[in-house]
Amino acid sequence: MELTGKQVLVLAGPDFEDRELFYPLYRMQEAGATVKVAGIGEKIYKGKYGVPVEVDGAAIDFVKENWHAVFIPGGWAPDKIRADQAALEIVRKAAKNGAVVAAICHAGWVLASADIVQGKTVTSFVNIKDDLIHAGAKWVDKEVVVDGNLVTSRKPADLPAFCREVIKLMAKAKVTA
Repeated sequence: MELTGKQVLVLAGPDFEDRELFYPLYRMQEAGATVKVAGIGEKIYKGKYGVPVEVDGAAIDFVKENWHAVFIPGGWAPDKIRADQAALEIVRKAAKNGAVVAAICHAGWVLASADIVQGKTVTSFVNIKDDLIHAGAKWVDKEVVVDGNLVTSRKPADLPAFCREVIKLMAKAKVTA
């Protein structure tokens, strides 16, 4: 199991895209990683399609920890997550420390609010393309884009490529304190 000993945090909020939260969560567990889910205030969130997820704590509870990867699912949750300062701090710290930061669909909003896309090549759901460009990113239309420790994808159909690239990076990543 290529990710044994690795720590992963998934950020959750109201109306997350169900597939974009659960597919990476289960894929990382399958590869041997320990996965925690952090919310932004509630204990349970329902996805856009009604599937609930119970979180392990609020983002503020996880700020001091170091992660090998931080996942941000899409849906409408990123619009709420980007307003949570602890969640943004987790994303900034992960990016700075060399952890994988993985964002899919509308999760690019969180990357822009965390101010980590300047000069990076990214992709996302096309509707937030302009937001990422205005945040200083170069936007491209590909199923998955890897730029350093940042991995981005557009939509649920891209999940296999998205998770494959995250696992490759995590297997060789060196996270600093």
